[in-house]
Amino acid sequence: MKTSEIISELANLPIDERAMIADSLLQTLNATHPEIEQAWLKLAQQRLSEISTGKVQTITAEAVFETIDNRLGA
Repeated sequence: MKTSEIISELANLPIDERAMIADSLLQTLNATHPEIEQAWLKLAQQRLSEISTGKVQTITAEAVFETIDNRLGA
């Protein structure tokens, strides 16, 4: 099967399946480093804990984009 045929077939899959395939393919391009993955996991867990306990407050995406627009004068 040609690459173009594979791409055409994949394009017809539901978006969640296409995302899973894309993620799997990207992982084959980028070698993983277990120590780095573990560090990211630890940081994500720490941040989730900080949010859950109220130690930090989240802000909406809209507020972030508004701040950026204001800084850029958009």
